Amino acid sequence: MNLENAQEFLKKNNVRYILAQFVDIHGVAKTKSVPVDHFQDILTDGAGFAGFAVWGLGQEPHDPDFMAVGDLETLTLVPWQPGYARIVCTGTVKGKPYPLDTRHILQQQVNRMNQRGWVLNTGLEPEFMLLSRNSDGSLHPADDSDILEKPCYDYKGLSRSRGFLEKLVDSLQTIGFDVYQIDHEDANGQFEINFSFSPAITSADRYVLFRMAASEIAREFGTICSFMPKPMTNRTGTGTHMHMSIWDNNGNDLFKDKSDKNQLGLSELAYQFLAGLLSHAPALAALVAPSVNSYKRLVVGRSLSGATWAPAYISYGDNNRTSMVRIPQGRLELRLSDSSCNPYLATAAVIAAGLDGIERNLDPGPPHNINHYRYTEEALKEMGIGILPQNLNEAINALKKDILFFDQLGQDFLNEYIQLKEMEWIEYQRHVSDWEVNRYLEFF
Repeated sequence: MNLENAQEFLKKNNVRYILAQFVDIHGVAKTKSVPVDHFQDILTDGAGFAGFAVWGLGQEPHDPDFMAVGDLETLTLVPWQPGYARIVCTGTVKGKPYPLDTRHILQQQVNRMNQRGWVLNTGLEPEFMLLSRNSDGSLHPADDSDILEKPCYDYKGLSRSRGFLEKLVDSLQTIGFDVYQIDHEDANGQFEINFSFSPAITSADRYVLFRMAASEIAREFGTICSFMPKPMTNRTGTGTHMHMSIWDNNGNDLFKDKSDKNQLGLSELAYQFLAGLLSHAPALAALVAPSVNSYKRLVVGRSLSGATWAPAYISYGDNNRTSMVRIPQGRLELRLSDSSCNPYLATAAVIAAGLDGIERNLDPGPPHNINHYRYTEEALKEMGIGILPQNLNEAINALKKDILFFDQLGQDFLNEYIQLKEMEWIEYQRHVSDWEVNRYLEFF
């Protein structure tokens, strides 16, 4: 799209305001509303932000403004907010790309792929929960009748939330999302909407827009759309599985190989990329499962519904949903990432780890097509299967020791990220929970 086409698009659709949008270090959408008459400003100087007011930009109050410069190819309507359009921005300071902006960080990793003549295509599968608050502030599924002990794929649970789901899907389809499946997931009030894969940056841009749409449309219905990884103690968590494959510039899928001796349909290149993910898994966890709450999902144990879908071990397998990486014939599905992730940062980290596997010609070893939860930790260790970090502190300590991510994502960025996450962990450690009060208040 060129400027003339963009201006015609805005006029035709009666757009009055442009949301100049970027994300903070957590992947949360940040915007300024710009009257359409000043649209060109976003494309040149950019929309100005005080970087010190935004999480994770590493700026002080006296630093130059963080200027969000729009990517014209991302201009789209905001269907749930008539009269508005959205353009994705990349951060600059003093006219140069800003090294702590996560979309820029992803672009640098994508450039490494492009230099090899490759494109990483990703498909992100966002899960979320549709909730309401009780009078005491506690949460429950927005549909009061969604109470089955095993609600996955339940028709009634899906049907009774169809007003919200249909408006969300209609909005996404209006702006080019190829939505192909909607289902009720394993927890009460939990859903997943699947849309087709695309190049990595486009997928990340769409994921942010998806969260914006789902949150605001849910609010219109008087409900809360939550991307919190584990909002309910006794129910399955909320993941965002990342499907990935490398293609060349001629449209050939370089991850597929029908002659694969393991019968997983993977090429040698795919196995090397996979080995990189496994090799860096403990540190990778800190970047794709980024919150204290993330690790309430990544534990061994069965949920009330009798199923658990989150990985706890560093392994891969065929159609194995207990593995960190599942292989759905010819592509990789990373099951470690959750719905609280910053999609730019998560994807950049995946590329960095995967390319390291390729560059070092790593071997992931044999697949493990077993239910990991049926084996003891000792038995799994004998098979060469390690355990993922079981809390944020473990993951951050692993990240601090992994030189690759400092080299590829930037030392200044990683230092800022680690500092924030260590602060998050300390705050969590200091928090006195209801569980503690109920257990110990009159115990002694």
